[in-house]
Amino acid sequence: MQRQTQGLPHPLVRSISLTRSCFSLLVSLITLALATSVADATPPRAPDQEVACEILVAGGGLAGAASAYESLLAGRTVCITDITDWIGGQISSQGTSALDERPTQRQQLFYPRGYLEFRESIRRKYGRLNPGQCWVSESCFMPYDGHKLLFDQLERAAKRGKGTLKWYPNTVIKELDISPTQEGEQIQSAVAIQIEPAPGQPPVNAESLSQILEDAYRYENSARFHKNIVRFVPMTRDRNARNTTTVAQPAQWYVIDATETGELIGLADIPYRLGVDPRSPLEPSSSSAQGNPYCTQGFTYTFAMQATEEPQQHIKPDFYDRYAPYYSYELERLANFNLVYTYRRIWSENYQKTLPSNPREYPINPGDISMQNWTWGNDYRPGTAQDNLIYTRQQLESTGQLQPGGWMGGLRTETLQAGEEHAIGFFYWLVQGTTDSQLGDGFKELHPNHRYLSGLDSPMGTANGLSKYPYMREGRRIIGRPGWGHPDGFMVWEIDISRADYSDEFYRTNLEPQEYRRLWESLSGLQTLETIGQRPNLDGRPSRSRSTIFPDSVGIAHYAIDFHPCMTLSPPEAPGNTELEGERRGAGTAYPFQIPLRALIPQRIDNLLIAGKSIATSHIAAAAYRVHSFEWSSGVAAGVTADFSLEKGILPYQLVDNLPLQEPQLEMLQTRLVDSGNPIAFPNTSIFNNTWEDWR
Repeated sequence: MQRQTQGLPHPLVRSISLTRSCFSLLVSLITLALATSVADATPPRAPDQEVACEILVAGGGLAGAASAYESLLAGRTVCITDITDWIGGQISSQGTSALDERPTQRQQLFYPRGYLEFRESIRRKYGRLNPGQCWVSESCFMPYDGHKLLFDQLERAAKRGKGTLKWYPNTVIKELDISPTQEGEQIQSAVAIQIEPAPGQPPVNAESLSQILEDAYRYENSARFHKNIVRFVPMTRDRNARNTTTVAQPAQWYVIDATETGELIGLADIPYRLGVDPRSPLEPSSSSAQGNPYCTQGFTYTFAMQATEEPQQHIKPDFYDRYAPYYSYELERLANFNLVYTYRRIWSENYQKTLPSNPREYPINPGDISMQNWTWGNDYRPGTAQDNLIYTRQQLESTGQLQPGGWMGGLRTETLQAGEEHAIGFFYWLVQGTTDSQLGDGFKELHPNHRYLSGLDSPMGTANGLSKYPYMREGRRIIGRPGWGHPDGFMVWEIDISRADYSDEFYRTNLEPQEYRRLWESLSGLQTLETIGQRPNLDGRPSRSRSTIFPDSVGIAHYAIDFHPCMTLSPPEAPGNTELEGERRGAGTAYPFQIPLRALIPQRIDNLLIAGKSIATSHIAAAAYRVHSFEWSSGVAAGVTADFSLEKGILPYQLVDNLPLQEPQLEMLQTRLVDSGNPIAFPNTSIFNNTWEDWR
């Protein structure tokens, strides 16, 4: 990636000798070298192969898969990479194969066409939609089946649309070649590293992610891995000339960042936010007046466990005592093993047509398999500068990851390892634990008739039994482009979707008077010019009765604002540690909401689109914009927008740059989405319809 190298520091005193100047230069060069070595940057090798595509999708999770699905149906050549060897993210490599859905949307089956096709493939595979008879969802299933079913779906899409699918598993993006245009920049190529076991070495999934991550981002071959260096380029690129023109022109290809943490966002160094946003009239429930980039939602290594006829022998992990002070059922009403076990049961050995009304009474039969994803269990929730998982820009810079060739994934490996140990320890607590960190004694009983499922043929497909990649609830979130009503860059904020009662005293107390007034003006839709002179009484006004209706909507989603807050102290498992105060204030129900195109368009780079959890949403809004159907919807939007932009020779930002004025080509894009079975609004969405109470 092309960058301007920062100059050496100026001397503190100008009138120094030539000798001292040379010495300072030497010290500066050594410092720069050390910063680079921290990131283990290695010189780029010549690519082993060059691969052309019309659309490059980085990240094979649900958003990436949906982008590829729609692009393939449109006949495009699609390259898709993923750090794991499974497609599907949440439903496969992250192990959260229990679809998070809201009842009304599910009952009306109001989802994108590809998501509906995937749900139906589960039904055909098992003969029912919920083979696990879990109670958190109407569909819980095996992660390895999630990968297989979704990959088959992509292959069918390629055949139906006469597109071409180029799948690159175990592959990470290492560098981006970014060149200027008249108004912005465009990605000209991307260099990736694909790993495979070296001769005589075990499969990639024989080791945990924390063990292989740093190796995966180095160019040179290692004792464990052979590296295939792939250079992705546009299909129509002129190989004989480098695009350094200053004339704005349509993109020859599109790159979609659908990674779980917003990797390309960090690598390209475009504007983004991380963690808690500062409290404001748009984000009034924020836990921090200043913001906190280290406090992202907890991540989870999921695992599967199976009920057995006989008690099993369980060996306490060496690291268990470190994490034991954390584990808990959390609340007394949840302190029931059957409740937790059947919550995300992904396979039921003896399927029963009728189950008790109370999940606490659900039978657990030998052979049943449960996937675990529990807040005070295998959630790992760092929230300080000493242990945060996703490096901030300052941390990336200090570790040399923003230097050319220095990118190493942007994650703290030590925290990944702690999350892995923490999850394995939670299984031991479930079967052998006797104390509860939040409830005290008398709540935790032994449940030895279960075994931990590990091995390459296990539900998670790994030797250690953990998901191949942690379930990520939050990553880097772009700041969209400035525009009308969004002078600091487009964002979807808390008040755009939340059902919260903002008459609570907290908001009057913690917002300045003018901020409190602005909050209520925004909620009630008052025109600023009408209120400046009149200054009506804002107390007692009803909160907004629907979410914001965006003129550039390209998708839909619906879920509660659901928090798994970071912990206050480091490390998260420290005895007596608590969730960061105020983090759950923003949690609660939300109205059905839309995905605006502006949230997918980053600043500066014109042929980059964002899908998944890294679109332009605030910390609180992102807590709802993160579940399965949303990821799919955002991926659909990115894939169809990329195809449309290539077809029409228009850049995505040009579809929305005149809003709120009419945008004819944006309307054409929206019509294409709707006509193809991808809704962009919920039924009866209108500024005149304020009765959304039925959508729960």
